[in-house]
Amino acid sequence: MDIVIKGGTLVLGEGVFPADVGIVGEKVAAIGQSLDGERVIDATGCLVLPGGVDAHAHLALSLGPDLAVSDDFESGTIAAACGGTTTVINYAEQCGYANLLEALEAWQAKAAGHAVIDYGFHMLIADPRPDVIEEMAAVVERGITSFKALLAYKGIVMLDDAQLFRVLERARDLGALVNVHAENGHLVDELVAACRAAGQTAPRYHALTRPEVAEAEATERALALAEAACAPIYIVHMTCARAVETLRRAQARGQVAFGETCPQYLLLDERVYESDDFDTAAGYVLSPPLRERSNQDALWTALAAGTIQTVGTDHCPFTREQKARGRDDFTLIPNGLPGIETRVGLLYHYGVGQGRLSLSDWVRLTATNPARLFGLYPRKGTLVPGSDGDVVIFDPEKRKTLDAASLHMRTDISPYAGWEVRGWPRHVLQRGRFVVEDGIFVGKPGAGRFFPRRRFTLSNDIQP
Repeated sequence: MDIVIKGGTLVLGEGVFPADVGIVGEKVAAIGQSLDGERVIDATGCLVLPGGVDAHAHLALSLGPDLAVSDDFESGTIAAACGGTTTVINYAEQCGYANLLEALEAWQAKAAGHAVIDYGFHMLIADPRPDVIEEMAAVVERGITSFKALLAYKGIVMLDDAQLFRVLERARDLGALVNVHAENGHLVDELVAACRAAGQTAPRYHALTRPEVAEAEATERALALAEAACAPIYIVHMTCARAVETLRRAQARGQVAFGETCPQYLLLDERVYESDDFDTAAGYVLSPPLRERSNQDALWTALAAGTIQTVGTDHCPFTREQKARGRDDFTLIPNGLPGIETRVGLLYHYGVGQGRLSLSDWVRLTATNPARLFGLYPRKGTLVPGSDGDVVIFDPEKRKTLDAASLHMRTDISPYAGWEVRGWPRHVLQRGRFVVEDGIFVGKPGAGRFFPRRRFTLSNDIQP
């Protein structure tokens, strides 16, 4: 063996047991006892798990000629690696490009030569005209087997019901999974207009104009359209009990429907918007917004029960200076939070550490399930002979303070400033090469590869 990780506790989605992990070249070669290798890593007292798969990120996203997220594919994937994530599926957006293939080529160029971990793409459809619907087939042929549709942001990326239905039907025929951002854009726009007319411009009005009912209604509508189209569907960044209950009912009647939430909705709540300090409140502006704390128990319960299958990040970071664009108008505050580095550690501390999740739940939600759903399993999301050697040696006793200055994301904002978690990655390997050693990034920009993904089929993927 080239590398053997000895003495640790192996944590897989299927179980937890002591085992050595042997790696030859880029692949896991053996799982067993008393393995020997040229380089031996002592993992005594540590958890050994598959590298995380973050299926929801917005690296290198441009929102206009003078505004872009603060993390590109290099800085963002360095942060991901340091936090225990070895594969990211980023959103490639049609916006600004003549067609889907032109958009895909532009997004490929943003990542190639820069990403330090492996990556794939979802394709966001902003203008589903007939030729674009037809072009979805060519995108799938290139290994982009998931699409995104939004029911909000009218006039920019919002699809109406007929457009979403057509996208769902086409994706069904192509073996692709549609990811839906579920908020009622018409309702949001009406509430925003009313607040602006009343001179209500502070960050707190961002949350008040995107209420739970807007998410719950859009979730139910998206599920109904998917049911009518006989198409699978994946609801992204779910935040509230009402939307989760809608998803649970759909699954109970046999619909092929999946859900995702994010650490911010599990751990933060709408009280942050009440701060009189603009920078503090604006730092938490994202869509959907943070909710009443009472929703958190429903989200944790849904994770443990399997109603929600994945925890992504919706990583979309900005700086304080960028957020300040909306000082006099909350609608101008760039929406998004950083999170690509903190997901695995937060889910361990607040999930496993507080008895909400088992160790296997933790790995399923952060690695195995997203790999299964999005056509990467078993190369990613597990550690069995033949899997890629994407391994995290996780020290359950290591303490980490989540201030912006102590992390690698390119922002001066941390949603968890001052928080300390117990449990953090010690070593991280990507395809048998170390990218993090003793908590220090040692990887190489450009070493990450684009991974084309298999088409979605229930026979190969997770059951709801």
